[in-house]
Amino acid sequence: MSNAAIELDPQSRGDVDRPPLLLLHALGSSLAMWDAQVAALEPYFHLVRYSLRGHGASARAGVEESDIAALAADACAVLDRLGIERAHWCGLSLGGMVAMRAAIHTPGRVDRLVLANTAAHMPPAAAWSERMALVRHGGMEPLAEPTMARWFTPAFRQRAPCEVGRIRKIFLGTDPASYAAACAAIRDLDLRAELARSGAPTLLLAGAHDAGVPPARMAEMQAAIRGARLVTLDAAHLSNIEACAEFTAALCTHLGVSP
Repeated sequence: MSNAAIELDPQSRGDVDRPPLLLLHALGSSLAMWDAQVAALEPYFHLVRYSLRGHGASARAGVEESDIAALAADACAVLDRLGIERAHWCGLSLGGMVAMRAAIHTPGRVDRLVLANTAAHMPPAAAWSERMALVRHGGMEPLAEPTMARWFTPAFRQRAPCEVGRIRKIFLGTDPASYAAACAAIRDLDLRAELARSGAPTLLLAGAHDAGVPPARMAEMQAAIRGARLVTLDAAHLSNIEACAEFTAALCTHLGVSP
């Protein structure tokens, strides 16, 4: 499906004369995943957020499967719509994969790069195919609790039940077919051999308790990306939420501002 056929829901905040910063969310989330960062980042950046196909208020993908190239093209189309040629890109999980692909294949669009809780390759493929079948058959509900358990540590779930509930509601609101299509994009992703082509100054943010993308896997990416720096946060998968202050501080340092 062409990018023109997908109606996305971009939100732009902050002074347009400030450096643009594009925020890309995780699979099964939405642009609202970044709410905790907005107040801290808005004084320094022209913030751009949108929800991926079939997530949040964006239209359904209308296809059985997608790929990272199409999702990266969507991101560039959002920037085009706002008249932005080049931006800092920050992506977490699936959003990080999209940002990685853009940095490698459309380097003129990417200034500085922040890749959080993400990987250039996420085997085994069979696990993603099984998840796709499950969500197509049973919707999002069967995946909700296992996903929250992966996204947050038990300690955070106990101390911040309202925030976990907010994220769970966003997850349940994701279109199952679009979620499955995005799973296919992750299943088929393998950027390992291309990482060295990325010339953008890169910060990697890992979660010390992230079972899906452990710090050791992100250290492999660090070794492949020239000059990349790795910071490990006390969090599970959604480190921007669980370790909000530390995540934001590391991002700002990498992008050259001091909040």
